[in-house]
Amino acid sequence: MQLSDFNFDLPDELIARYPLDTRSASRLLHLDAHGHYHDHAFTDILDLINDGDLLVLNDTKVMKARLKGKRASGGAIEILVERMLDNQIAHCHIKASNTPKAGAELFVGENGIKVTVQGRHENLFVVEFSEPILSVLDRYGQLPIPPYFNREAEEIDTERYQTVFHDPQKIASVAAPTASLHFDQDLLEKLAAKNIQKTFVTLHVGAGTFMPVRTDDIKNHIMHNEWCDVPESTAELIRQTKARGNKVIAVGTTATRALESAAQANAGKIGAWTGDTQIFIYPGYQFCVVDRLITNFHLPESTLLMLVSALSNRDNILSAYEHAVQSKYRFFSYGDAMLIDQAV
Repeated sequence: MQLSDFNFDLPDELIARYPLDTRSASRLLHLDAHGHYHDHAFTDILDLINDGDLLVLNDTKVMKARLKGKRASGGAIEILVERMLDNQIAHCHIKASNTPKAGAELFVGENGIKVTVQGRHENLFVVEFSEPILSVLDRYGQLPIPPYFNREAEEIDTERYQTVFHDPQKIASVAAPTASLHFDQDLLEKLAAKNIQKTFVTLHVGAGTFMPVRTDDIKNHIMHNEWCDVPESTAELIRQTKARGNKVIAVGTTATRALESAAQANAGKIGAWTGDTQIFIYPGYQFCVVDRLITNFHLPESTLLMLVSALSNRDNILSAYEHAVQSKYRFFSYGDAMLIDQAV
């Protein structure tokens, strides 16, 4: 299967660079199990999900992971914290006119907090902060909004590029689980009143989610690592949901990757699991856990487009995307949503 099989034309004006005034005011395109699509408002999700079904959401929190600073010589640099290894050491991306070498000292923030490059870990830099990382990010960091926004982070992003249910203790993502951005507290309460259950997994989203696929044959693509946790309480709720004939609905590709990773680690059956995942889901993959998926519209030729094409199929997805373009749905992180049923 070739990378070009997942291409489509997207007019630039359909990229949603700012959120709507209300989280749940988005549109929703339902792609059913037979490949037919139906236009809805996102709040119609109340009628499209059945009593007793289970929503699985990602409760990670986005870090203000982007720091601007300078070298000792004065040259501008930018650091993106990808993963904290401890209080003061992290794996990072660094943008600079010349690649920093081990021992290089960089400075961020108004007070010139020192960041020392220790070396490399694959395509990332290993750096040590002279102060606790989260404290530095809280004071001087910017939310790492997606590159296709073509703008700097603004005050509106502080609230709207976080989910309403994030766990403040799980601050480690560099991108939001964007399918969850459509849920506000009112909608969550209405879902609960209808006896639609919810549970949580954690997957700390890395910058690799925005990295393009660079191999023509998609099977040769190597996925980035992301840390995730599927607790036993979530696994048990999923087992109960399946046992009574209800559906497990992943909210977002990150929740999907966490659930399917846990199943792969448990011989194809859902179970508790914590660890790094490099799972790559593309057409031909047999889902072990996820029956339905709520997700946003994804970039052409992206691994996320391949994932949704695995749940339905490539032709169904591309046909639905063509309809979405013609109907002027809003694309990507602040855009509209899809509800995708597993194809029969």
